[in-house]
Amino acid sequence: MSNEQLTRAIGKSGVQASAVGLGTWAIGGWMWGGTDEQESIAAIQASLDAGVSLIDTAPAYGLGRSEEIVGKALKGRRDKAVISTKCGLVWHTTKGTHFFDQDGKPVHRYLGRDAIVHEVEESLRRLGTDYIDLYITHWQDPTTPIEETVRAMEDLRGAGKIRAIGASNVNLTELNAYIATGALDAIQERFSMIDRELEAELLPVTRKNNVSLLSYSSLALGLLSGTVDPGRVFSGDDQRKDNPRFSQGNRLKARQFADAIRPVADKHTASIAQIVIAWTLAQPGITFALCGARNPDQALDNARAGTIRLGADDLSAIDAAIAVQLADMR
Repeated sequence: MSNEQLTRAIGKSGVQASAVGLGTWAIGGWMWGGTDEQESIAAIQASLDAGVSLIDTAPAYGLGRSEEIVGKALKGRRDKAVISTKCGLVWHTTKGTHFFDQDGKPVHRYLGRDAIVHEVEESLRRLGTDYIDLYITHWQDPTTPIEETVRAMEDLRGAGKIRAIGASNVNLTELNAYIATGALDAIQERFSMIDRELEAELLPVTRKNNVSLLSYSSLALGLLSGTVDPGRVFSGDDQRKDNPRFSQGNRLKARQFADAIRPVADKHTASIAQIVIAWTLAQPGITFALCGARNPDQALDNARAGTIRLGADDLSAIDAAIAVQLADMR
């Protein structure tokens, strides 16, 4: 284990960030059973203190709540952070296509210039900053041409309000359209040991075009963390409550997998979650791994994953365990 946090570039933007990033969806509270603001602020600050610079958020995480908490946590520390936030899920207009309702408000997918110009100002205000390091289209809008969306984002970059351009939750056609503009620095997609679909189509394209990839749900909503007890009960609006992924059978498989890779964890004096994150970052084309944390202990545990350097033998042992324990998990 090194003492140095692994850092990587965000595409061709010139922006460098820690390979381990703090994901703040849970900090917004929505779909995670609420939030504790002080614990969340402490988690963000603990991440920064441990060398994790990449902080990923979005307006949709609690209708601005997550961004506001990030802004409070970064007060006086903005220079230590690389902020990634998003646009395209809106509740100030009904343009685009309806996606879901949150707290009684209809949220639409819309990436027209007018919305992007509005959204960036709202995010800057909530975050308490005058620039965003990486600005990402959160979900794609079939009613707006990608070229229009990117032109608006390029104008924001020219004005110094954003430093890098990203897209999230894209299919191959959308990815190619973004790449054709010449402006795309990164995409953010779900990827984990049990969510590897993008290896077939998206990753070969991003690797060829020097587009970074930020993986989210790297621990599969915590299922692969080694800490989800088979008897744990999820309550309230916690999305895991009725998720088939968290069946008793899958929790047992996850426990067996953790047992199988424990020798690798012990070798590196690491937790199971740290080894899973380090494995994620060792996969070709995966540039950053976003990991959620709701308190300082979780944040520090995730941060330490960025100091682990897995060898070829470690990766072979982990891959063997994935093939046996996780192969048919859905």
